[in-house]
Amino acid sequence: MKGLITTIRNIFKIPELRDRIVTTLSLVLIYRLGTYIVLPGINSDILAAQNSGASGSVLDILVNFTGGAFSRASIFALGIMPYISASIIVQLLGIALPYFQKLQKEGESGRTKLNQITRALTVIITAFQAPGYLASQVPITARPDSFLWWTMSVIILIAGTIFVMWLGERITDKGIGNGISLIIMIGIIANLPAAIIVEFGSKMDPDGGGLIVFILEMILLLFVILVSILLVQGTRRIPIQFAKKVVGNKQYGGVRQYLPLKVNASGVMPIIFAQAIMFVPLYIAGFASSDGGNWFARNFQDYTSFWYNFVFATTIILFTYFYTAISVNPNQIADDLKRNGGFIPGIKPGKKTAEYIDKIMSRITLPGSMFLAFVAILPAIARLGNINDAFAYFYGGTSLLIMVGVVLDTLQQIESHLLMRQYDGLMKSGRIKGRSNMAMTPSV
Repeated sequence: MKGLITTIRNIFKIPELRDRIVTTLSLVLIYRLGTYIVLPGINSDILAAQNSGASGSVLDILVNFTGGAFSRASIFALGIMPYISASIIVQLLGIALPYFQKLQKEGESGRTKLNQITRALTVIITAFQAPGYLASQVPITARPDSFLWWTMSVIILIAGTIFVMWLGERITDKGIGNGISLIIMIGIIANLPAAIIVEFGSKMDPDGGGLIVFILEMILLLFVILVSILLVQGTRRIPIQFAKKVVGNKQYGGVRQYLPLKVNASGVMPIIFAQAIMFVPLYIAGFASSDGGNWFARNFQDYTSFWYNFVFATTIILFTYFYTAISVNPNQIADDLKRNGGFIPGIKPGKKTAEYIDKIMSRITLPGSMFLAFVAILPAIARLGNINDAFAYFYGGTSLLIMVGVVLDTLQQIESHLLMRQYDGLMKSGRIKGRSNMAMTPSV
């Protein structure tokens, strides 16, 4: 306990780190307050009555992602997901179109242009999603049915998404951690206390299983969290030998180091991207009824259905390969090693080294992506195991992986600030490994 107090005191002794933490907390508070501001003209009581009995659908995942703003018809109801969708499209265009490939290679000016394109695309996507959201999630009895109200509500939802995007960018620039990921995590973790209380209440019912079952569920949840941490932090170390150099009377190099290749080099991005894709059917189904035997709407609005989980897992595996391919460049790593006099024992420098690294990445990405997909569909398995819907979302899945990845990344940044000022880290032994622990590869 004394060590924890000392660490907290050290954190607030660093002015820059203290200001970043305060800025982050302030911006997060603004976001949370905005999730409770309901769109003008909507009857909150009728809306709450409609949502009180809804459970077991993909909509509940979106409610978790937005911290409840989706179910409350808040001005932040669509949250940051349209921006995530726009980012996916821009990155895919970077593979297909030479113009976007050129922008990616232009450094800061190219990134600025890509950011502008992403923001414009976010507005367009939100403009398409907003009417579908209003039509499917806000009952006619709870809202006015005038053209003026529809126009005003769509504009407010677009402005809300842009504002949330701006908050995320400010957290990244002026705060601590990745702002976009942090906003998603805050929305998720805001529902955790209520979910635990609901699960505890259900287990205390006469047919619920009792306290022992609840304790076993919490132990199993802790085990899943530990496994998720292993997935996020697992690395394959490749030995690197540096040639000896004699400069004057001193000898440099001649030591063996390691190139850490992460089993999950893409971090939490594949699961965020895949989840954003899985939300698309919701807005399509918003203009059509699923009661008339609509197979597509029936299966893809139920997160426990086989086809939803099959497509979700497949999408995660594909996005893991895609994001790993654009974030880890074996040719660049091989060139950097050759330039610095490093080589992999038994492998020729240059092209052979790049091919060897690419082969290793392919081998470790496959089991990593499959395990990531398995953890992502665990909530459906937990639900089939008679765990309450609200609590099942934290039993693995998108929610848990995002929380683990973002928390580790944020703690790693805090520890970096402490070590840079020659303070002790957050742990007595070892270091916290966030997504930026791969010194010799581009960070995710």
